[in-house]
Amino acid sequence: MLAGELALAGIDAAIVERRPDQELAGSRAGGLSSRTLEVLDQRGIVDRFLAEGQKAQVTGFAAIRLDISDFPTRHNYGLALRQKHIERILAEWVGELAVPIYRNRELSSFAQDKSGVTIELSDGTSLRAYYLVGCDGGRSLVRKAAGIEFPGWHATTSNILAEAQMTEEPPLGVHRTAQGIHAFGREKYEILDGKVVFASDGPLNIMVTEPNTEAATEPTLRDLSEALMAACGKDYGIHSPTWISRFTDVSRQAATYRSGRVLLAGDAAHVHSPVGGQGLNTGVQDAVNLGWKLAQVVKAISPEALLDTYHAERHPVAARVLRTTMAQVALQRTDDRTEALREIMSELFGMDTLRKRIAAEMSGLGIHYDLGGGHPLVGRRIPDLHLIVASGRVRMFELLHDAQPIFLNLGVPGRFDIEAWSDRVQLLDARYDGPWDLPELSSVTAPTAVLVRPDGYVAWVSEGTQDGLRDAMTIWFGTPA
Repeated sequence: MLAGELALAGIDAAIVERRPDQELAGSRAGGLSSRTLEVLDQRGIVDRFLAEGQKAQVTGFAAIRLDISDFPTRHNYGLALRQKHIERILAEWVGELAVPIYRNRELSSFAQDKSGVTIELSDGTSLRAYYLVGCDGGRSLVRKAAGIEFPGWHATTSNILAEAQMTEEPPLGVHRTAQGIHAFGREKYEILDGKVVFASDGPLNIMVTEPNTEAATEPTLRDLSEALMAACGKDYGIHSPTWISRFTDVSRQAATYRSGRVLLAGDAAHVHSPVGGQGLNTGVQDAVNLGWKLAQVVKAISPEALLDTYHAERHPVAARVLRTTMAQVALQRTDDRTEALREIMSELFGMDTLRKRIAAEMSGLGIHYDLGGGHPLVGRRIPDLHLIVASGRVRMFELLHDAQPIFLNLGVPGRFDIEAWSDRVQLLDARYDGPWDLPELSSVTAPTAVLVRPDGYVAWVSEGTQDGLRDAMTIWFGTPA
């Protein structure tokens, strides 16, 4: 995602990928949240994902479903789509943008200096770049080599995941027992009336809670069989695994997302339990926050200080994700007291105000960056307004396909002067007569102008004056030409 963002901005970027091809073994993320779908819509590629996934009300908190079908967004749902398909579609997109991918190679080491970073690869070759971004997962070599601390909490639960054959048909679906949670499913499934209907044949996907969290080696078929015996009383004749992996609820976050010319994004910056499905989505949104800022610094439009806003904005978001996943893990325990607490929480989430509050957070639609300013739109996503412009009607997100900032004038044409930034910010006179609705906040006061960043977040709002406009333009888009 980051490579795509940089390519749209005209930046020469490259990906170093240790996998030899696009194949992805194992089960990773299972879908896209509402806000991530909006982000992909902002880039004009969301239909590629919608064509292969299944829409469903999947937003939830510790298995308590939170319906967002009444949220004011074109994508008031989640999309069930396995990570291997998400990665493939993104790879096709960056391929169209002519981003080179150095496959079957790993980063061995790097050294940064005042003017750039020298990157040594496992095949003996080297690359020279202005910046290096570690998108290399929870065990990030980039993070470790940069000396960035990774504080957090140790694991309290451990689960084995696998795809395998079974001689005896297990009960498909999710099951809660005193030993923990286990689940059986198949690769192919449909979502009908909000329920998952699995295919009648094919390999089985298995998830089972392990009795302890101490394992230090990769899980084996024997480990999986023993975990099934402990949870179910039998292992259903499991055999012929395609892959086996393990995940825990270890929760850690990088102390800083930037060290000089080295930055972190995605799991390299934050790891946590997969409960709630926020990991991949948080990482994609990291990339979209960082991409345009990094591009402006490389182009010398903005000073390096702009990169510090990446940490300032995204670190609190992931910190909150860690807290919500830890809370969900606690609520998923299977003792009687936790069951009683979950029942109470389910009742509370039945209240409309609380449902909207938590659902906005879990779906990513409620993200609010602290950018100052009194208007509630500042620091929040711009709604996908249906605007009337000189050429006709256009959706707001369509205007963001090229990842360029937009100054949207909704009042008298010519009232605002941004000529000094005309080489980098598009001025658009438009009309919009509908409500300005935001998830959780409902209607907000209609502005007369908004400054929209390339990531779709509002940087400045006018309620009739130009107060603060020059400051906002300078902070986000550099000094006047």
